[in-house]
Amino acid sequence: MSAPTPSRAAVALRGWARAVAVMLAGLVAMGVVAALGLWAAGAADLPDGAFPRVVAATVVTAVGGTVELSGDAGGLAESDAGLTVIPLSVTLTGALILAAGFLRPLRHRAVTGTRELAGWAARIAVVWLAALLALSLTARQTFSLSLGDLGDDVLGDLGDLFGISPEVGFTTDVPATMFFGLLWLAGVLVLALLVTRGAPLQGRLLRFQESVRPAAYAMVALLLAWVGLGVVIGLVVAATRGHAADTFAVILLGMPNLVWLALTLGLGATWNGRVEGPFGLPMPHVLDEVLRGREVAELNLGTLADHDGRVWWLVAVDALLLLAVAFVMARRSPARMRAWQHAVHLAVALALTVLMICLVGRVSAHYGLSVLGIGDLGGDLGGELFLRPEVWTAVGLALPWGLVAGFLGGLLARWVRGRGEVATRARG
Repeated sequence: MSAPTPSRAAVALRGWARAVAVMLAGLVAMGVVAALGLWAAGAADLPDGAFPRVVAATVVTAVGGTVELSGDAGGLAESDAGLTVIPLSVTLTGALILAAGFLRPLRHRAVTGTRELAGWAARIAVVWLAALLALSLTARQTFSLSLGDLGDDVLGDLGDLFGISPEVGFTTDVPATMFFGLLWLAGVLVLALLVTRGAPLQGRLLRFQESVRPAAYAMVALLLAWVGLGVVIGLVVAATRGHAADTFAVILLGMPNLVWLALTLGLGATWNGRVEGPFGLPMPHVLDEVLRGREVAELNLGTLADHDGRVWWLVAVDALLLLAVAFVMARRSPARMRAWQHAVHLAVALALTVLMICLVGRVSAHYGLSVLGIGDLGGDLGGELFLRPEVWTAVGLALPWGLVAGFLGGLLARWVRGRGEVATRARG
């Protein structure tokens, strides 16, 4: 007697249940990381029970969604605000959890059909869009402020006299959030397929795995190595220099923002920025020193070294990590592949990785308040912060770094393989 075959309805129901479980695991992990980071940053004290909505907004921005700031100060006053930043610690957490859940049913398979793979990805996408819609509708809040809270007694008196009560808040651009959130999910799933050797590819794509998969794996390893290094440094700073809450907020919300910026700086890239008013960049403090007080300041190894010569260690760290991942890439590639091919593969992969960092690592924040036409009285009435890269210069610098590291990694892998063959023959 043969075992009964599950019906199509039962198989479909099981697939949808798995998709819901994958989505919930990703969102819960992102929500926990975001909540802990915001709590460490002091956001738990926000009025009107706004903390859950701020957590939801943080998760929305982490997956590429758009959160818009708004302000209303009445007829005698004007307010303006804007914020563009991706909390990449939350993004990375969600990407790792969702990728692992997506790949789990595909393990130990030699090959998979396009229809089956597309169906599994589509289930996750549908459930993801529904969850993203719920988050977008939750991520909205309005706060009422007093001008006296801004640190200026004169403005406080003016506010009381004319009845000015500024309101600030945030809301989610639902269509943009749905579009970019789906695009982010697609990128995570595609990258997951590219990185792991345990997941099958559709038959017509198998010929690409020899060149693409080892390079993709090397770049993910490079990014995670930088994050791990940053977390270790952050924990040491929290234990030895105080301000533990602020440090943990940085680790839980923006550690990749900092360390991937450091990766590009070590390659020689330049970022342009400005810090004005009460805004400030998180650790290390040298970033704030370089950017504050200038119309547009350059952030690179040279300008940072004027304040702290230890930044030159970024070059050494980049060199060591790139050589290590180049060796790993070569070891995961077929033995017949030549050193110059490894060099080309790593150069292209590193250039694309730096381009990604330049796109997601931008920071922009500003706000201002004017009363009776007076808007620059100092104090906390206005501020601006932005940080943006010289994109094509950074990408161009990544190419020679990748070529050199890939070539040396290929030679080292060939030498290790050769030594292994000699040892095997000697034992034989």
